[in-house]
Amino acid sequence: MKQLEVQIMGQSYLLGCPEGGQGRLLEAVERVDTAMCKIRDAGKVKARDRIAVLAALNLAFDVAPVPPQVAARAAAPAVAGDARDPALAALLARLDAALGDDGQLL
Repeated sequence: MKQLEVQIMGQSYLLGCPEGGQGRLLEAVERVDTAMCKIRDAGKVKARDRIAVLAALNLAFDVAPVPPQVAARAAAPAVAGDARDPALAALLARLDAALGDDGQLL
């Protein structure tokens, strides 16, 4: 296994890389670095570990498959005050409360 030294948010990391996987790994590093720097540059979160968790959640959210029923609700026209998914609204409220001054997830 090959090792690559990469930079994420200005810090060096030595990563193991399978043969032929260098391009994909470097693309992943670029996505993670960009996501973390964007959160850091917004100025609401200072701790590197919290930035990493928020970046990981955002990246996972971006690649997670969307269930058909959720896609159908999202495509439906919104009406002022419409709460199409109360469970989702409650979850987002809990996340926002937990994040506090660190900023909101979405």
